[in-house]
Amino acid sequence: MATASRSKKSAVATPAPWGARLATFALWALAGGSVVYWGLRLFDKPLPGAALAPAPVASTPDALALGRLLGMVPAPPPGAQAAAPVQGRMALVGLLAGRESGGGAALISIDGLPAKPFRVGATVEAGLVLQNVTGREAHLGPAPGAASTVTLAIPLPPGGVQPQ
Repeated sequence: MATASRSKKSAVATPAPWGARLATFALWALAGGSVVYWGLRLFDKPLPGAALAPAPVASTPDALALGRLLGMVPAPPPGAQAAAPVQGRMALVGLLAGRESGGGAALISIDGLPAKPFRVGATVEAGLVLQNVTGREAHLGPAPGAASTVTLAIPLPPGGVQPQ
């Protein structure tokens, strides 16, 4: 019997090679990192001041320009300007009449932008000069001494009663 017990080998495991140990450690590290990452993503709250960017505004194409581009609408003759109605583009916001004749200033808003001050004699837009201001009106023309082509008036307050 003594020989039978000697022939049985002991059941002690031999140590694993270092490569297998490192591979096992790397897999466990990746698994732990994945758990931490997804745990943080799950309980993540957005910052209170964070806002989404506004959606882009869709612009409408200019039908006349598109027609000219495609050759469907004839182009205007050279030197001709497309005159936009000035009355609809400009608004008189305020006036400051000077003590002397020909003095003063006007607050004029162009194309819905904030109003800018213009002195009498200043160029408001290409081809338009502030000629004079009177009462509730500003007169614009091509030159200071020429006839007025545009008259802007301050709108009446609600109720239609003009202040004295």
